[in-house]
Amino acid sequence: MKHHKAIRKFGRDHAGREALLRSLALALIDHEHVKTTEARAKELRSFIEGLITKGRKGDLASRRLIISRLGGMSGEAGAQKIIGEIAPRYTERPGGYTRILKLPRRLGDASKMAIIEFV
Repeated sequence: MKHHKAIRKFGRDHAGREALLRSLALALIDHEHVKTTEARAKELRSFIEGLITKGRKGDLASRRLIISRLGGMSGEAGAQKIIGEIAPRYTERPGGYTRILKLPRRLGDASKMAIIEFV
């Protein structure tokens, strides 16, 4: 039974899941919307909303935490965009910074598809 199993594994080990979430998060930060599978979008939502909540503070500790979660030099650019552009839009909003729009199933394997974007 699958009780209390909150994380989706996507058939990958820990490092692979981390890399997947980082790349999806950076794509969402850069383009402000991403087309992906529904399960990946749902997992990305909790990851990115935590980063935006931290980015609303804008202090040094928050910046370092965002950089460490996004990883590397691209993480620094992503943290800059979160703190400078994205987080100030949501100062009065208590949460729910993203929206998931469901799309028709993918033709190749009939996977549920979705678009995740900032509200």
